[in-house]
Amino acid sequence: MSRFLLVTSDVTFEQRVQTAIAGRIPGSVQTIYNVQIPDTPDELLRRVIGELPAVLLLGPGVDVNEALGLAGIFDVQFPEISVVLVAGADPELALAAMRVGIRDILEPGAEVDVVRVLLERACHAADSRRRGAISEDAPASRRQGRVIAVTSPKGGVGKTTVAANLAIGLGKIAPMSTVLVDLDVQFGDVAAVLNLVPEHTLSDAVTGAAAQDSMVLKTFLSVHPASIYALCTPESPADADRINADQIGHMLEQLATEFQYVVIDTAPGLGEHTLAALEAATDVVFLSGMDVPGVRGLRKEIDVLSELQMLPGSRHVVVNMADRYSGLTVQDVEATIRTPVDVVVPRSKAVTYSTNKGEPILQEASRDKAAKALSGLVARFDPSQTTAPRKAVHRRAVLQ
Repeated sequence: MSRFLLVTSDVTFEQRVQTAIAGRIPGSVQTIYNVQIPDTPDELLRRVIGELPAVLLLGPGVDVNEALGLAGIFDVQFPEISVVLVAGADPELALAAMRVGIRDILEPGAEVDVVRVLLERACHAADSRRRGAISEDAPASRRQGRVIAVTSPKGGVGKTTVAANLAIGLGKIAPMSTVLVDLDVQFGDVAAVLNLVPEHTLSDAVTGAAAQDSMVLKTFLSVHPASIYALCTPESPADADRINADQIGHMLEQLATEFQYVVIDTAPGLGEHTLAALEAATDVVFLSGMDVPGVRGLRKEIDVLSELQMLPGSRHVVVNMADRYSGLTVQDVEATIRTPVDVVVPRSKAVTYSTNKGEPILQEASRDKAAKALSGLVARFDPSQTTAPRKAVHRRAVLQ
């Protein structure tokens, strides 16, 4: 079955597409070596052998204006076919492409991993439309994804590591529909933890055309081989002063209409960017280590958010880097914060090594106890699994 129809004169690009889907995506590619774009979809589809394709790739080599015109007709007559334009990144082109119903824009020189992720996403969209599960015309309220804020009152507790592994794990549940957002605007480390060199950053995503259209915003996301997207922080900490809470809130709303999961790595404390994230969040992951200052800080954070009426209904408490020799127990932590602990991640050299290598431990299969605990956190967001009931709060302890 040819799930992909490619119109191009570039044999090298065709080979990259073939390599991208080989053994990873069901189906094959049918190529039309003709860069002359027909006036109607019927003229093009008459040349298809077998069933209609799920994804139509236009280019490289096609006339962009002709491609936009044809895509607009496809969107009306064949909305179940995802149209992908192969062209250089350009915000104005992205805006025009979104308006005519093009699913994504792919760089002609994109690496094989990037091609695969984008094609998987296009297939997912096509399949969903065919099943009637998702409609592009549906109200945004029907297409809201889960916005998960990972937060901690203090730094140094492995917040970025937990957020990155959570996103990687959710990417296995919802490939191409999970995005990790770095909101530690001044000193964020998501790019380093994922071993990414972002072409665009948060500054691009909250301004200009990206703030007006989700299609443009998507072009500013970095693609990770684990089938997730990431939005990284600017290189200069000074850029944080030019990003305000309203911009953050609006951007998170945009992402929630496009992705099933939006995972946010917040900055320590309760600055304006973190508060904007918590206001948009459907879930919050509270993180603490097993030290007295950290646990007391978490209790204060929960109390403050409760007073501000900013506690999301779905809350998950994680004790990270747990160590039996710390002098504290999980029961001590629960008694102090007055809420049960949901996940305990033990201290692990494997996690430290994977973080330093830029490959989160959940990216590959691992028998490490910390990896198992992090998988348990991911499972709490898996709609196919049920979460065990919360435990009762244990005895009050000396931490208070």
